[in-house]
Amino acid sequence: MSENEHEAKMAHPRMAAGALFFDEADRVLLVEPSYKDYRDIPGGYVEEGESPRQACVREVQEELGIAPHIGRLLVVDWAPNPGEGDKVLYLFDGGCLSPDQRQQITLQADELRSYDFYRAEQAPELTIPRLARRIEAGIRARTNGLTAYLEHGKSPEPEA
Repeated sequence: MSENEHEAKMAHPRMAAGALFFDEADRVLLVEPSYKDYRDIPGGYVEEGESPRQACVREVQEELGIAPHIGRLLVVDWAPNPGEGDKVLYLFDGGCLSPDQRQQITLQADELRSYDFYRAEQAPELTIPRLARRIEAGIRARTNGLTAYLEHGKSPEPEA
């Protein structure tokens, strides 16, 4: 196999990174993008030469206007999309936002309409199923001190 043939077979997934933020009641922050009909987490695509964590930090600053500490990796989700191709999505722990940090949030007006904190069990009614599963896995990983690997928002491992 030539180098060009080998290169053509290699995956070139798009990567995106986001963060789970919580309030004191352990509710999760979801944003309302102006270009989607469902709630999302703060985050976005990784740019060339940028690590997923760096992209997460940048996107949170752009979207929310704050620069909280971005903690450890909670979830990696292989999420192919028929229209957009293969994606690898990274979900980081943004921790608990203090009342002072929440007051400093300034939404990126051309992209986000609003934000609020929701109970984890509300996610399935507010967002797409794959993201709801990723959020649920992220909360579990945060609670258990683990990192979850998902495919299409689901663990490929059989449940024990």
